[in-house]
Order: sequence, then C-alpha cells, then structure tokens
Amino acid sequence: MTVRKALVSVFGLGYLPVAPGTWGSAGAAAIALLVCLIFGGGSAFHLSMIVLAIAASVAGIACGPWAVSFYKTKDPKPVVIDEAAGQWLALVWMPIAHAGWVGVLGIVGLQFFLFRIADIVKPPPARQLESLPHGWGIVADDLAAAVYANLVGQIICRFVLGMYT
Repeated sequence: MTVRKALVSVFGLGYLPVAPGTWGSAGAAAIALLVCLIFGGGSAFHLSMIVLAIAASVAGIACGPWAVSFYKTKDPKPVVIDEAAGQWLALVWMPIAHAGWVGVLGIVGLQFFLFRIADIVKPPPARQLESLPHGWGIVADDLAAAVYANLVGQIICRFVLGMYT
C-alpha cells in the first residue's frame, strides 16, 4: 500500500467492505480515546483533537485531487481521512476533563453517533460544500457535519446532562 493510499484510507480502514466512512470515524474515535488515556481529558486532549483535525483536513485536501483521479470518482469510498478529521473536530471542547472513563466512553460514543448521523444526513450547508473543487469538497462537508455534531453534543452534555468541566 502506498503512503497516499494508507493516509487517505486511514491505514486501510477505508477498504473495509461495509460502511467505510463509519470505520474511518471509529478509527478516529479510538485514537481520541488513546489520546485521552495518554493526556487526560483537559486542554492537552482538546489541543490534540484540534491538531489532528487540522492535519487530517490538510492531508485530505492535499491528497484529494490525487484520490479523485486514482479512484475515478468525485468522493471515493476508500477515502476516509475526511471522516477522521470530522470525528476529531466533533470531540473538540467536549466536557470530558472530569467525566471518568465511563463518561469519556459515553461522550466519545455520543459524538461518534452524532457525527455519523450529521455526515449521512448532510444538513445545509454540508451537502452544498461537497461541490467544492479538488480536495476541498471531500473534506468540507465532513467538517460542517462535525460542527453540527459538536453543537448538538455540547447542548446534550452541558445543558441536558449538566456536565460543565
């Protein structure tokens, strides 16, 4: 597997036979849990999610034209780096610092679910962003879905469940 194929498929997750986007998001969620285990749920975690989301977005945008040409389709199924970027963005500033591991698993699971729903439904302007040229269209719709997921997750965690830290 070439470096580009490994990168855009999040080390092969995009090649799994059913729902590759879900596998890409699940891989990103697993990495987020590992980051939380290493750094805790404070500012280092949130900074890591921001850095990972930016790095994955840049990689997706940079490799997008190659992927479209290589896979011969506008939004190739094996390309799931955009789902990883979106999943990490959906986790930024979620209140996990003092949630304990059950709470962390719950929040990561909630954000995984909310992001997948938003990515599938693609509320405006997410669907419209898919038409952007080059790699921008591959990545931008997932980032828009991540913003929706993050907002809904913040409301659920902070206002419904009363998690403020």
